[in-house]
Order: sequence, then C-alpha cells, then structure tokens
Amino acid sequence: MIEEGVFPVKAREIYAREFKNWLDRKGPYEDYIEKIVQAYRQFIKGVKAKNVWQVARKVLAFQKNRTYRFTRRLVSKLKKNYYLLAISGSPRETVKQFGKEFGFDKTYSRIFEVDEKGIFTGKILFEEAVKDKGKILKRAVKKENLTLEGSLGVGDTEIDIPFLKLVKYPIAFNPNFKLYKYAKKRGWQIIVERKDVVYKLGGKKLPPALLYRNFNQRLKFL
Repeated sequence: MIEEGVFPVKAREIYAREFKNWLDRKGPYEDYIEKIVQAYRQFIKGVKAKNVWQVARKVLAFQKNRTYRFTRRLVSKLKKNYYLLAISGSPRETVKQFGKEFGFDKTYSRIFEVDEKGIFTGKILFEEAVKDKGKILKRAVKKENLTLEGSLGVGDTEIDIPFLKLVKYPIAFNPNFKLYKYAKKRGWQIIVERKDVVYKLGGKKLPPALLYRNFNQRLKFL
C-alpha cells in the first residue's frame, strides 16, 4: 500500500521497530503483525476501495506461489472432495483474492466499511464476529448445510484454537508457542515445514487419503 502510494510513507513508522525486532529475532512475529494491523486501520479511512483492490491483485500475482508446499498440496487434495473454508483476520480485499486463487469455496475475513462513493470509512463491520473463528465455523456449517464429520482444520496461532477444537482432524502447522503447547496437550497433529523437510510431531493420524507417503516427492517427511 505504501509502495503504490495508497498509504503515506509515515505509515511505516508505526511498525518499523517491531519489524526490525522480528527480522533480528529479538521480538515475536505477533507484535509486528499487530502493528501492521494498527497502521492499516489508521490509514485506510478516506482511501478509494478500487485502489485497494488493485493493490490486492498485485500482491496476489507476486505472492501466490510463496506459500508452504505442505499446505498448498493439502488444499489441492482436499478440494476434490471437501468444502474449503478460509477464516482470516486479514482484510477481505486480500483474503478473497487468495481464496479464489486456491479454490476455496468460501472466505470469512475482516470487512472494512465502504460508503456509497466507494471510500473506506475506517469502520470495521461485524468486528466481534470475526474474532471468534469457532463461531464463524459453526455459522458456516449451518448456513452452507455442511457437516464436521471427517473435517480437517489447519491453524498457526492460538486464535485458531476455537475452530480447531471443533474439527475431527486439527493440525497445528508451523505453530507459535501458545498453539504448540495447547496442541501438544490435546494430542493434535503438529507439523513444521522447514526448507525441504516436513516434521511430524505426533498427534492424531490423518485420514488414509491424506497420508504423507508420496505426498510430494520434493519434500522429505520426518
């Protein structure tokens, strides 16, 4: 947004320190992301919605292949027989683009209000609802006439716990420490992808159709 001139350069001041701390491995990623969200919320007011959608499309074109191979392959296998639902606290403009690209059936994300002139007001719609991913999942199951029987979920931080508790096969993928501790206690599958290796750290086995053998010849599973 800054590079495209949608946000002013001074927006970077909000998250600069946390970004450096994260790069230098002196601060957590969560602190950096919280500041990014703060900057976005502060400067989105008054911006034309069409400009944000243009940036979102550019981000997708540039970043769509920079995803983890394990989850990318998992989505590819699941969408043949599963209803794919993505729940994110990120802005709808970006989440919707990525969801469409990877074949998700439905995406739930943070919605910033746009007025009749196509300008962001700075307000967030249904903010409380998007904070509880468990409630969103229950709502989606009811609305779309789905079932959680045989369901599988993937999350990476503790805010994903409410919906991971509801699915049959929860996966903590590259989890932060809080989710790792919770997943280990509950016996969930914990998976870490690093370079060309995927580490399985115990937990429930996945359905036979999703076992790791021949999952991706370029990855080694330990």
